[in-house]
Amino acid sequence: MHMKTPVVIDSAGKYGAGLALEMIGKGLNELGISRDQIVISNKLGWTRIPLTGKEPTFEPGVWKDIQYDAIQSISYEGIMSCYEQGCELVGSDYSIDLVSVHDPDEYLARAGTPDARQKCFEDIVDAYKALKDMKREGRVKAIGIGAKDWTVIRELQEYIEFDWVMLALSMTIYYHPPEVLEFISLLNRNNIAIINSAVFHSGFLTGGNYFDYRIVDPANHNDKHLFNWRDTFFNLCKEYNVLPAEACVQFGLSPAGVISISLNTSKPLRVGQNIDLVRTRIPSEFWERMKSEKLIDGDYPYL
Repeated sequence: MHMKTPVVIDSAGKYGAGLALEMIGKGLNELGISRDQIVISNKLGWTRIPLTGKEPTFEPGVWKDIQYDAIQSISYEGIMSCYEQGCELVGSDYSIDLVSVHDPDEYLARAGTPDARQKCFEDIVDAYKALKDMKREGRVKAIGIGAKDWTVIRELQEYIEFDWVMLALSMTIYYHPPEVLEFISLLNRNNIAIINSAVFHSGFLTGGNYFDYRIVDPANHNDKHLFNWRDTFFNLCKEYNVLPAEACVQFGLSPAGVISISLNTSKPLRVGQNIDLVRTRIPSEFWERMKSEKLIDGDYPYL
């Protein structure tokens, strides 16, 4: 398998309370990867702290034998501190070039009152002021945002100049409402690069039991429509010899302005398979049938 460089790795200080960043730096060093072969993206907003209890507080019940905890730090000073800590964890041989604030939509959603939400919103704007200063000083190359709630990105865009946007669960083969497509068109007109993420809906569209991070049940009346959609989708894929994952990825890449797809795996052998998903070509007849079977919007303009 031949991979073009630079390769982009997306991580965050929250992942394992910095453990992911440490392992990235360690692994790159062991492989002899030079700085110009890799681009590291770090989602900022969580700072590593000593573990004082039996388990970390930031994600209880998730981590085993972890040595640290993490606290949320979304402010001008907090983001600066997160960035510095991330650079230390990755190591001096590598730089963090792409930065964003981690899950701003979730930060806002936890606010219990309109006043509290406004304060959280101001925290996020201040955090991005720090990132803007870093970019002006040449410490980072590009500033972005990622969120599951695309309307939060639209709201923040009025105050912040983004270089890139990562959409999650917002534009998929299963879910692609006109208002999201209009927003993607707006981003494209403003020369803001778009990365599409979570196009499998937590693995459900490729055969998993989770849909958008929750377990679904075919016996549950509220979930039955999901399984009906997937059954028809799988049958159509089989008829045209198309892998469901191929269809999901190619649909996710189809809008003008989407420059990349974010795919995750814990299995090294899957990396090559993920690259193949991006490179594959699907016959137009498949998309015509998807529309006629009402699996995708009949007016979808990009396929």
